[in-house]
Amino acid sequence: MITKWMTVEEILLCYPKMVPVFAQHGLACPGCSLAAFDSLERAAKAHDVDLTALIRELNDTAAEACPTGTFAQ
Repeated sequence: MITKWMTVEEILLCYPKMVPVFAQHGLACPGCSLAAFDSLERAAKAHDVDLTALIRELNDTAAEACPTGTFAQ
């Protein structure tokens, strides 16, 4: 499960297919030098992104990629 405390880099390393989700929310995280340090919460706040909606979409996308529900936690 993806949480607000995970770093952006951690999410992208575990789930490389999340890049389009970040892009849809206006986040260019894969190319950002802060991805290794910023939590998802901090990145969303810095870019005025709805954190709840972002987390929901990231987790929905992860669940679709692994429908058995065994995606990384």
